[in-house]
Amino acid sequence: MVSVVEFRIDRRSGVATYLQIVQQVQQALRLGTLVEGDRLPTAAQVAATTKVNPNTTLKAYRELEREGLVEPRPGLGTFVSRTLARPDSAGDALLREELRSWMNRAHEAGLAREDVQALLNSVLEDRFPGTG
Repeated sequence: MVSVVEFRIDRRSGVATYLQIVQQVQQALRLGTLVEGDRLPTAAQVAATTKVNPNTTLKAYRELEREGLVEPRPGLGTFVSRTLARPDSAGDALLREELRSWMNRAHEAGLAREDVQALLNSVLEDRFPGTG
């Protein structure tokens, strides 16, 4: 099965491009957007949509392979080999909707993306100290 992941690269984030790709794959695996057996886009496809050098994508895929999350299949592509989703992650829909509602209120209150990110990071650090 072909994946539905589309990488978004933020060149101003200060995070290396290959790490952004790694993080986005990890997030898709946690959310169940990518599942075992899905094929990741080729380096050429990623380059065409993001203007990222294909070698950068290959570096990200090698890192994901090192982590045991994907496996290359010569001539076929790179495939997801395991998920990061929790077994009960299907029950996250209510939490996701509550978060979406909170985000809407934050947006209506005039908060910019960076303001929301700062708030989220602050609460995450309070709740999960030293893990970020």
